[in-house]
Amino acid sequence: MKTTLTLGVLMAQSSLHADPAPQSSQRHEGRYRNLAALPQHGFLKKLHIGIKFLFLSRPPDTRPAGPIPLQALTREQLLAAPDNSLWRLGHSTVLLKLRERFILTDPVFSERASPVQWVGPRRFHQPPLSIDELPPLTAVILSHDHYDHLDEQTVVKLAAKTEHFLAPLGVGDTLIRWGVPAAKVRQLDWWQTTEIDGSRFVATPSQHFSGRGLFDSNSTLWASWVIIDNDLRVFFSGDSGYFDGFKQIGEQYGPFDVTLMETGAYNINWPNVHMQPEQSLQAHLDLRGRWLLPIHNGTFNLSTHSWHEPFDRIVALATAQGIAISTPQMGETVNVRQPHAGQKWWLAVEQPNSVAVAGPM
Repeated sequence: MKTTLTLGVLMAQSSLHADPAPQSSQRHEGRYRNLAALPQHGFLKKLHIGIKFLFLSRPPDTRPAGPIPLQALTREQLLAAPDNSLWRLGHSTVLLKLRERFILTDPVFSERASPVQWVGPRRFHQPPLSIDELPPLTAVILSHDHYDHLDEQTVVKLAAKTEHFLAPLGVGDTLIRWGVPAAKVRQLDWWQTTEIDGSRFVATPSQHFSGRGLFDSNSTLWASWVIIDNDLRVFFSGDSGYFDGFKQIGEQYGPFDVTLMETGAYNINWPNVHMQPEQSLQAHLDLRGRWLLPIHNGTFNLSTHSWHEPFDRIVALATAQGIAISTPQMGETVNVRQPHAGQKWWLAVEQPNSVAVAGPM
């Protein structure tokens, strides 16, 4: 059942560091869980996965052969841009402009998606603008606590210019430990809603997991997000395996003008927590999305598929089914109400003498 939390209740929860367990049916014996039970990995398996992720080499084509094209941005450009503009800044970091206010999802500006900056997945490209160049932010939306979505260095730098941090239960406590003022943090359970200046933000279910170390697995919640501004509706997937929750979200809050849908860093060994492109497309259909904008790709090497495979597969699938898809360059402006298909810019990266062609309409 959907629950609406008042600003006062949310601020009080953050200020007192209250244990959110009594408020969430998804928490059991101190750990959060998915709607459907998923296979659990033991300590040795987690240790093996962590070492392989951080230290072992991957096939050469998991990194681009040339520089990723991006369109550099300035604060002046963002301030002058019309409302309902959107920019991909990399991976799952997306900037939205609604009612002259800026909203940022899962900001990661560091060089590596890693607990340390001397090893781990390194960026393919720099962000289209620096944190200093970003205008003041009304909200930062966080989906979960993994390093490619929640970056301490970035959050600390953003704290002074951000009014509100919206996070799943437990993730907000992490922000407070890092020095974000508790009054700025709003923590939500699934189906809870908060409002900022007339815009609504709903934390909705996803099928994933959490943890930043070997011993804190599922100690914080993970979520997708619904953003509603008047008649405009945007869905932000965060990370998720495919599950029935997409249909429920679509029935309750769809149709969506744009779905920002995880399409990348998948693996046949992770079938429950990351979607294959076919599943990303089906989730978009379940949500009753109008335009699909694939994210979680093009910035970090997080699996063993080629870096451009997510773009190739999702565009081919959408074209075959006549589904509108937008693949903008990093930093390229997209009108959320009237998106454009964008260019197949990744083709020119792999074949430098070729010309990127327009994507499907």
